[in-house]
Amino acid sequence: MRIGFRKYISICLVSAAVLVMTCPGLVFSKATKTTKPAKATQKTSPQTHESKAAPTTGTPQDALHCDAQAAVLMDALTGQVLYEQNPALRIPPASFVKVMTLYLAHDALRAGQMKLDDMVTVSEKAWRIQGSKMFIKVGERVKVEDLLKGIAIASGNDACIALAEHMAGSEETFVMKMNEKARLLGLKETHFNNSHGMPVDDQYTTAMDMATLARRYVEDHPGALALHSATEYEYNGIRQGNRNTLLQKNIGVDGLKTGHVEESGYHLAATAKRDGQRMIAVVMGCDKVKKRAPEAQKLLEYGFKNFSTVEAVKKGASFGPVHVRRGKEKAVLLVADGEARVTVPKGKESSVSVLPQLPSFIVAPVKQGQAMAKAAVQLDGKMVKEVNLLASVNVEKSLIPPWPVLVVGILGLAVVGGGALWWLRRRQTKKTY
Repeated sequence: MRIGFRKYISICLVSAAVLVMTCPGLVFSKATKTTKPAKATQKTSPQTHESKAAPTTGTPQDALHCDAQAAVLMDALTGQVLYEQNPALRIPPASFVKVMTLYLAHDALRAGQMKLDDMVTVSEKAWRIQGSKMFIKVGERVKVEDLLKGIAIASGNDACIALAEHMAGSEETFVMKMNEKARLLGLKETHFNNSHGMPVDDQYTTAMDMATLARRYVEDHPGALALHSATEYEYNGIRQGNRNTLLQKNIGVDGLKTGHVEESGYHLAATAKRDGQRMIAVVMGCDKVKKRAPEAQKLLEYGFKNFSTVEAVKKGASFGPVHVRRGKEKAVLLVADGEARVTVPKGKESSVSVLPQLPSFIVAPVKQGQAMAKAAVQLDGKMVKEVNLLASVNVEKSLIPPWPVLVVGILGLAVVGGGALWWLRRRQTKKTY
């Protein structure tokens, strides 16, 4: 009896040792392995965080030329530049300055710092400014909404100063905020010295910076296009037309801003939307007013006719499921936290693919919205954008330990229990003698 019981103890100990020696990763390891990337899938389920846009090639850019000092064509949905001509040339911005003034105004409206029906008292400085006006009078009380229309449609310099003073106390303080916003937007070749664009020293921008500003403005405040697309505005009995003549051509143009000073010539930043695409064309420094609209239209047509905007990943698109270890749920779906679009030449839409980079498993607990993986958007096999994939739900940690731990625990209890039983029986045997 004593010999048989010792054999039982030995078998338990050997079994536990063998399990620990042969499966150490299952029992003790907490490392998360990543699977080898699966083959790229064509534009099907995916979405993404945008990385720096890759230049688009294989297009007849050399055949295109703008009769202007500088020009840029940009896909507004991807930020990819489709055409550029002297994009970094510093040029006095003229009324392009008003886009930044309106940007800050819409920021304040969204933040609740200002309301459309707030009343603004017109200062003498605002009334005296030269150039284009909406014709407000000294001491007059004007609604913020009317000032916004006066800037976006009639290009009123007086409205810019009145709004700047209302928002910041003085135009000088407002200009500091304009330059701060320019830095935040990455406009490295832009500097403002007033809120309206009349000639002044050390005020400049570039076609590339203006395209970037226009893109961010439309992206952050799409509702502002309702003002920019209006063809005329009447205030104090004076009716003025929008100088962006492309609005009247029925070609999808719904903004954005014209500009002119003698020093730099005629400018136009135009944006248009067609069939899910949005383009931004910037021309600066045309020598005649009649040139800026046709030159901008030429760029827009070039963009729409030669390029496609591919939506590779939709926001909230699902990936997985991914196995969860030590959780109350066995698996969790991952969702894209943003969208990813890529601009490609017409006919190359199928060259866009999405490569989910999913882990082989994740370990609970998992919080909803926690970044767990990425999806890479590729163009012709080269990564152009990346999207974070987030956990779609919370997964709590399970109170029941994983099975290897259970097995070792049970064997350990068996060994301890067996040892105790053997010791008790041995004592009883000794007493009988």
